[in-house]
Amino acid sequence: MSEQGKLERWHAVISDGSTVEGLASILHEDAVFHSPVVHSPQKGREIVIAYLSAAGKVLGGDDFQYVREIVDGNDIVLEFTTSLEGIHINGIDMIRFDDDGQIVDFKVMVRPLKAVNKIWDMMAAQLEAQRG
Repeated sequence: MSEQGKLERWHAVISDGSTVEGLASILHEDAVFHSPVVHSPQKGREIVIAYLSAAGKVLGGDDFQYVREIVDGNDIVLEFTTSLEGIHINGIDMIRFDDDGQIVDFKVMVRPLKAVNKIWDMMAAQLEAQRG
């Protein structure tokens, strides 16, 4: 799959609301997620889906936008901005795909510190709500 095709698939999934089905279609079964607020990597498609769908709900508001895209082979870096309860957030999604276009590694970095703290609180609540 082409570099551009991988990026377009990611944008399509988040534009569609980061649904479980959409995320499952582009995540490798052994995908790994690196959270800005959880120390250990989260491994496996199901847990990565949980984190990315929660992040879509927490961060994917009306003002979420990618402001820069860097593509190099199977690696894509996307800089984003958004806000939560008046806190401006600047972050980066670092995504590695395999040759078949499946995400194998996803790392999120966020600044400033008060944004990290706010995301921690809101993601914890969203993940708990998903567990039911």
